[in-house]
Amino acid sequence: MSTATPRTVAEYLEQLRAALSGADPALVQDALYDAEEHLRGELRENRDKPEAEVLAKIVGSYGAPEEVAEIYVDKEKVVRQALRPPPPPPRASALGRFFAVGADPRAYSALFYMLLSLATGIFYFTWTVTGLSLSLGLSILIFGIVIAVLFFGTTRVLSLVEGRIVEAMLGERMPRRPLYPPREGSMFKRIGAMFKDPRTWSTLLYFVLMLPLGIVYFTFAVTGIALSLSFILAPLAHLGWMLGLVQVDWADHIHFNEPLDVPWQLADPLLFVLGVVLLFALLHLARGVGRFQGGLAKALLVN
Repeated sequence: MSTATPRTVAEYLEQLRAALSGADPALVQDALYDAEEHLRGELRENRDKPEAEVLAKIVGSYGAPEEVAEIYVDKEKVVRQALRPPPPPPRASALGRFFAVGADPRAYSALFYMLLSLATGIFYFTWTVTGLSLSLGLSILIFGIVIAVLFFGTTRVLSLVEGRIVEAMLGERMPRRPLYPPREGSMFKRIGAMFKDPRTWSTLLYFVLMLPLGIVYFTFAVTGIALSLSFILAPLAHLGWMLGLVQVDWADHIHFNEPLDVPWQLADPLLFVLGVVLLFALLHLARGVGRFQGGLAKALLVN
């Protein structure tokens, strides 16, 4: 059902938001930003004409809100289809499904995100605590307000950067455009709107949470990699030591009697198998962490 031709930019954006109801929130943010950027640009070029007249012309060229929404949804399907990694072949057995994670590229990228999260978590946490401390401590001074505005502005930029990292490594659709800055009202009113925006505070919450989450992710990733690789390489190191290819200084003081030789020979393949199982279990954990982190980023960073 067609709606009335919008007479203001706010009406156009409201109709576009309604037409995109049910779509991915990140897609909605991108579409709203592109539309407002185009509409504001047309209004600046036609300042001598009424806004309603310019909007009527734009609807004929740029498209009605319903048409623009349909185009964005169709393009999103095409892009997702192109970027989606090929699905692994179906596995009938539980063992096959367990080891099939080794063919999932998202598991490896999520594991790398776990390793990277400690560095990003420290940076986000330090930036947030320092910015909030300076903003609150200097709020009684004039330039304290300037520092607060700059701090909250940078958090929006950082949230966009984190969104790109999350989408590239975890596969969660995140905004590719920032929130369009408010243009209406006085400067103080626009600053107040930024402070009242729930997304501003949810972004800060996300940055604070990234430190404990980053510590947990990094610890599990490093521990899992170290354990699995040590178990996998231990039989090879033991074989090299017995053949004289590997020299260990303290090994000369260890004397294995005959009854212990058989358990060591049996333990080597068991350690290797255990290491392989731990490695694939770590990939499953990384894939689960990627889904959780992607959902958390979508909930706290997307408007």
